[in-house]
Amino acid sequence: MNKNILACALILTGLAINTAAVAGHPSAREVNERFDYAKVISAEPIVREVRVSIPREECWDEDVPVYRSGYQSATPMILGGIIGGVVGNTMGKGHGKDAATVAGTILGGSVGRDIGHDRQRPSEYSTVRETRCRQVVDYREEERIEGYWVTYRYQGEDYVTRMQNEPGNRIRVRVTVQPDW
Repeated sequence: MNKNILACALILTGLAINTAAVAGHPSAREVNERFDYAKVISAEPIVREVRVSIPREECWDEDVPVYRSGYQSATPMILGGIIGGVVGNTMGKGHGKDAATVAGTILGGSVGRDIGHDRQRPSEYSTVRETRCRQVVDYREEERIEGYWVTYRYQGEDYVTRMQNEPGNRIRVRVTVQPDW
């Protein structure tokens, strides 16, 4: 068990020493690397067709039915009931007088209601013009540039790369020098 602990401690110490050494020194790539400029020969756009949605509002005028009721007063019915009750009360004797009053009230109210309806404005149906709208979506095909195929020349050799933006007349290139073993 002690041997395992000792082995782990040695490995961790080696890693710590290696990390410290690397942190203080530039890598071989950084030492052998520099930047230069290359001439752009061509930049061809990379075009893709996309479907684009275009929302819009569609509106129209529409006739909408409207119901307007005439004024309906309860006064003729009430007045008819009172008059009918008075007339019924003058007829008969005893319990018959009470029945005649009730019957006169009901009959008078009914007659009064009928007379009142004949004199009221009739109910009306008409239409009102209203604007109605709804959302609709139209689609169209559209070309979009996704990037550029760029051909550039560096020290007499042509290279091709893909770039997000059009580069202009020249581009910056990274030059790395490595020994050929």
